Amino acid sequence: MSEEHHDPLNPSVFLTLEDVRRALALRDFDVLAAWQRMAPRPRPLQRPPDREGNAKPAGVLILLYPLNGVLTFVLTRRSDAVATHKRQISLPGGAVEPGETPEQTALRETCEEIGVCSGSIELIGALTPVYVVVSDFEIHPFVGYLPRRPAFRPDPIEVAGLLEMPLPTLLDDASKARERWIRQGESFDIPFYRCQGQIIWGATAIILSEFEARLRAVLASRL
Repeated sequence: MSEEHHDPLNPSVFLTLEDVRRALALRDFDVLAAWQRMAPRPRPLQRPPDREGNAKPAGVLILLYPLNGVLTFVLTRRSDAVATHKRQISLPGGAVEPGETPEQTALRETCEEIGVCSGSIELIGALTPVYVVVSDFEIHPFVGYLPRRPAFRPDPIEVAGLLEMPLPTLLDDASKARERWIRQGESFDIPFYRCQGQIIWGATAIILSEFEARLRAVLASRL
């Protein structure tokens, strides 16, 4: 194997499922620093202590599978029919229903949104729950795996399209950018990922930033 295959910034040849497992199991990992790389500013990353009640739990899934020999995961482009975050790029998932755990929610919503159901998905770990101040949700991200690309059947009401993102794209600095946006009359510094002409920002980008940073830590440990 050539020297270039060992470059941690070009991991497409050797980034394996075992690397992902190791990344999810890292201890003493600086989650806040990972989040801040892709968090809109100013944006609180923790629930204000004086906010009444409790955050509403949600579950989402990073579903990995091999595509052309490279570990890849799927995102959805939300339709105009959904209640919130219309047309945004998101991970499959949604709000926890009564009697569910966030893990069960992530699997149920993946089945409902993209037609890939839990019996075939191996859950291999979880990332840190992310708080969303605008909606008062606490999002619990999970990582699952399929040994082959699934036959997607997206729900036409909720999902306007699918986006498949290879892990090397997630780790590629060229896929990241930052802009100043005006939202609801306020100015925000917005970092985001780019993939296939789409922009991935907000809570989804924060979740993916932790995943990316964990993968980078595993790849760097090989040097």
